[in-house]
Amino acid sequence: MWNLKDENKEENALHIKRALEDLNGKIPGLLRLTVNRAYNGFDLCLYSEFETRADVLSYRDNPLHVACQQIVHAAMSERVVCNYEG
Repeated sequence: MWNLKDENKEENALHIKRALEDLNGKIPGLLRLTVNRAYNGFDLCLYSEFETRADVLSYRDNPLHVACQQIVHAAMSERVVCNYEG
């Protein structure tokens, strides 16, 4: 989950959503990824599913994801992450 900087918050939220959701079908092992507005004190929430734990690491280092990371990091003010197995 992220909180975004106040400057251009709505535009940045939409840009982040589009950039990350565009990764669907492009990174091996990534089964599903969605980004939506949150209402729990954070601005955005990323939910993603992977085939294996190793696929999470592969996704993290994938150049397509790294490019999205740069977009997110430029716009965010705070981040909270939780990885779990279901």
